[in-house]
Formats: sequence, structure tokens, C-alpha cells
Amino acid sequence: MSSVRRQLLEMILDPDTAFDQPASDIAPLQLRAAQELFEERRTQIPLVNRRAEEAGITHIDSLVDIVPLLFAHTVYKSYPPSFVEQGRWDRMLQWMNTLSVEDVTNVNVDGVKDVDDWIARLWEAGHMVLATSGSSGKCSFLNHTRGDADMKKRHFRHAVAWPFARPSADRPVFWLGPIKGPNSAIEAANINAENWGRPGNTFSLTDEPLRIADVSRMAAMRKKMAEGTATPQEIADFEAESRRKAVEGRAAMAKLADTILDHRHEPMMLSGMWAQYMALIARARERGIGDGEFHPQSIVNAGGGVKGVALPDDYKEQVTRFVGPVIRPGAYGMTELAQVMPRCEAGRYHRAPGLIWLILDREGERLLTEADGLDGVVEGRFGFLDLLYEGRWGGLITGDKVTVDFKPRCPCGRHGPTLFDNISRFAAVGEDDHIGCAGTIDGYIRGAIDA
Repeated sequence: MSSVRRQLLEMILDPDTAFDQPASDIAPLQLRAAQELFEERRTQIPLVNRRAEEAGITHIDSLVDIVPLLFAHTVYKSYPPSFVEQGRWDRMLQWMNTLSVEDVTNVNVDGVKDVDDWIARLWEAGHMVLATSGSSGKCSFLNHTRGDADMKKRHFRHAVAWPFARPSADRPVFWLGPIKGPNSAIEAANINAENWGRPGNTFSLTDEPLRIADVSRMAAMRKKMAEGTATPQEIADFEAESRRKAVEGRAAMAKLADTILDHRHEPMMLSGMWAQYMALIARARERGIGDGEFHPQSIVNAGGGVKGVALPDDYKEQVTRFVGPVIRPGAYGMTELAQVMPRCEAGRYHRAPGLIWLILDREGERLLTEADGLDGVVEGRFGFLDLLYEGRWGGLITGDKVTVDFKPRCPCGRHGPTLFDNISRFAAVGEDDHIGCAGTIDGYIRGAIDA
């Protein structure tokens, strides 16, 4: 790792300084680090070099030069579905090799039964692949190294709950989901348990590992039902399995809710989705527990989508009343990103020095600046170059619509730029999100794995 990259990443050790850096001070260092990373990665990942050659990029002199080098977020699920459907795991390794720094083609895939086996073999070989939930029925797979995982854990230690609290590994940690599986949310839950949790006091919804094959299958079935292509028998089987899982989930949630409520008078870390909090409130009412009984030093994270979930209109307000005056931090992040962006007291997201923001037009082709907005506020597509990763190229164009304030100061008093807390998606679930470079990048990868 270059000295400038390391310098930027080491700043996170003092988060009060890291998240309060003048853009004019950080920008020159970020460009130098981006250039050093580009020189290294273009020799390791042919796709980066191909993008550079086609765009005529030989040196990064400005943020504009980084834009053509970014991958579309869809690149991490650009493998042919037949590779998974037909169990062609060696071909899946070839596909992943096009996006990885280290060679993965020598991973032993003899006897692999399904995608979960394939991921497990990669982990055994030191390639810590994470999978997205695959709402469309097709998961993304992202490689990172053990070193990347350690650096991410360090970043989380200093970023999660900033600026409201610092980890001290002395509280029970509750995660309202599965605690095992190759998923970024599960990875974050385990990191938080290690950074914040009292030994032996981490509680989750289930110890059963999340199986990516099951997630993909269920998502694909929901898509078929929405399209009207599912058979009556497939629908019946799906609904029966959904009912069974719902019964098991309610039982697990009731048990976990009682444990949470039993600990409510001591500082805890509690994280989950809105619907799960409503279930927790319902159980509290059954026990005669009212609002505001949680310890004020408890850290409560609530969020997640609510599509397809029947919740009252005021569910957020109900949760806020129920937990009371606790610590309610926030952060913006995603599977593809190692360095989360914490939310300050003013409700704005701040960046660490090792994360380069690139706000783009809808097509993901043009860099936007403060001149593209009013009073320094600009709406666009979020792109970034994460300088942390050693396992893959950290440049990505996301599907997120963000509003950035380029002004030099945040309302909290710290230096900017900052992101507003109004992040949404450019495309609805199941819709195609058109990014200009996506088709070209997919074509490169198909050519590489067909060669």
C-alpha cells in the first residue's frame, strides 16, 4: 500500500479529525492516492486497464479522470446465470478472477453442491466473498481479502455511532437477524459484536446460517409470481414454505424480544429492521412495558426497506417513542463499500479521508460539481473510489440518488462536503437501472471468460 493511501486511511484512528477535514486539504492527497492505486491495479485487473485504454486515461490528474475507470454496480452480478444453474463452479471462478486482484482460479471446487459450497471454498482459500441478497433472484458476489476485512473492522470501530459514542466492548449486542452467513449486513453485525459487545452477550434472531441459494431461489420465485410465469404448484409450494418460515420467524422473534426487554435497563446495542421493532413493541405491550424504558446510553439502529410489509403510517414515530431518549446514530453504506459514512448531529453524512466521493449524472458518465446545483447543493448518482480495498478495484457507480452539499461547512460546524439524509434509488426493485458503462463492462467480462 502506498504511503499516501496509508496516510489517508490512518486518519480514521482519530475520527473527530477524520470526519472534519477541509476538502481543500484532502483533495490533493486523494488524487495522489488514486493515481498510485490506479498504477497498481491496472497491472493486476485487466478490466481496469481496458477501461483506461479506451478512455485514454494514463494518469489521474483530477476527479474527472477517475470517472471512466469506475465499474457499474451490476458488474458484480455479470456472470451468466447458467454457470450457477448448471453448477459450473470453475467457470464462476474464472468470472470472479476478472474482478479480483489475487488469482482465484486455483480454488478447489471438486464436489461443490451449490453456491453456498462455492462461497465456502473461496473463504477457506482466503477469499472472503460477500453476497448481496439478490432481490432480482441474481446475487452479486464481491471478493475481498482477510486484510480488507481487518481494515474494515478497524474503520467500523471508529466510525459506527460517531460522533455520539465510542466502543468499549462492555454491553450486550442484539442483532435482529441471522448472525452467520456471507452477507455484508451479517458481517457488520459480527463486527459490531466484536467492537461493542461484552463477551458471551451477543444475541441474534437465529444461529442458522443464511443460505444464499435459498435467498436467490425465493427472490426468483417472487419475481416469477409478479410476472405471472409461476405455475400453480410452484405458487402453492412457495406459499407453504413462506408460512413455515413465518411461524419459525415469529417464534424466534418472540424469544429474542423477551431477552431484549429483560436487558432494557442497561446500555445495549440494538440493530434491526422497522418491522422487527414493531414486533418488539407488541411483545413489550403484552408484558405491560411502556415507552421510554431503555437505558439512555443504549445505541439503537433502526432502518431497512418496508416494501410488502404492512406497517402503520406512524411506525417510525412509534419506535422513537418506544425506545425513548437513547443514542440514535446513523450511517450510509453498502455491500460494495468498506468505509461507512456516519451521520452527524445535523443529520448529514460525512466521509472519511480514504473515501473519494464522485457525484455523477443519472447515466453515470459526467462528474457533477457545485456549479450543477443551487447554492452548492447538487442531486446526482453516487459514485466513489474506496481506497481501502486490496482484494479488488474500489471504484464503483451505484444505483443511489443522493443530494450533496458542497459548501465547506456542515450545519454541525464540521467541514464538508456532506450528504443529505434523503438517499433513494434511481430504479425501483425489479427495474433495470441504466448506467452508461454497464453494457460495455459486461461485454469485456463475457469476452474474458469466453476466451
